Amino acid sequence: MVTIIPFTADKIDLVIAFEKQLRAEEPNTYYWEPDATYVQKLHDSFCDTRFQTAISLLAMRGGKVVGRIEASLITSRCDACCCSAYLDWICVLKSERHQHIGQIMLRELRSALKKSGVEVLIALIAKNKESQRFYHSVENASIHDEGIWIEV
Repeated sequence: MVTIIPFTADKIDLVIAFEKQLRAEEPNTYYWEPDATYVQKLHDSFCDTRFQTAISLLAMRGGKVVGRIEASLITSRCDACCCSAYLDWICVLKSERHQHIGQIMLRELRSALKKSGVEVLIALIAKNKESQRFYHSVENASIHDEGIWIEV
């Protein structure tokens, strides 16, 4: 059974173990290592006000992190509300995929966002087949063709 919990500072060691397992299972997918600098940045993020709108959830099985989902509210004075969010990352260990863990995490995230008044969750879709299949299976969603990344 998988349980979804908030990612809190006391779970950093478990998240680092997840990150390392992720890279062991897919060595040609993740091109940076969760080193001491990353660990420190994670610790710092829990005190940094820039992360106040972050929603981070972990999928747990047997005391281990098997999945992680990250989102952030999009705030803009354009419409004077915070009714959108951006799905930054959703990932499940390769050995744990095809067990609906991604869908469970997404359902929990959507529930948390709805309680915050968010009406739409925006995501970019990777081109790999697993990602395409996952996002095309999401209920109450529509796929749009355009997106752009602009370097600052």
